[in-house]
Amino acid sequence: MPRKPPVHPNRIELLQGTLDLLILQTLQWGPRHGYGISQAIRTGSSEILRADTGSLYPALHRLERAKWIAAEWKTSENQQRVKVYRLTAAGKKQLLAERSRWEQLVQAMGGILGHEQA
Repeated sequence: MPRKPPVHPNRIELLQGTLDLLILQTLQWGPRHGYGISQAIRTGSSEILRADTGSLYPALHRLERAKWIAAEWKTSENQQRVKVYRLTAAGKKQLLAERSRWEQLVQAMGGILGHEQA
């Protein structure tokens, strides 16, 4: 069965590990609720990367179970209850490890993509 063309042709689908890294990085800048995390990813990537709710919230729950983030309910500025996530000490360590792996991947990909075939 043919796949439907993407709704946003310039949008890049995020791999699970990549989304985890982006969430951890976003929370390093300070606590945020889910929508705030999604917006930070979107604006930080010049509207190219999007974390849809169908992938964002399962990732947040997974990271919370791993104890890399913690959450608490708060009242937002417009008086709505929101779950605010923050990075834990274990999450900071994980972020460093994930960034190191990402840098290795970028270097490896650059080596392949930058290599001219003879």
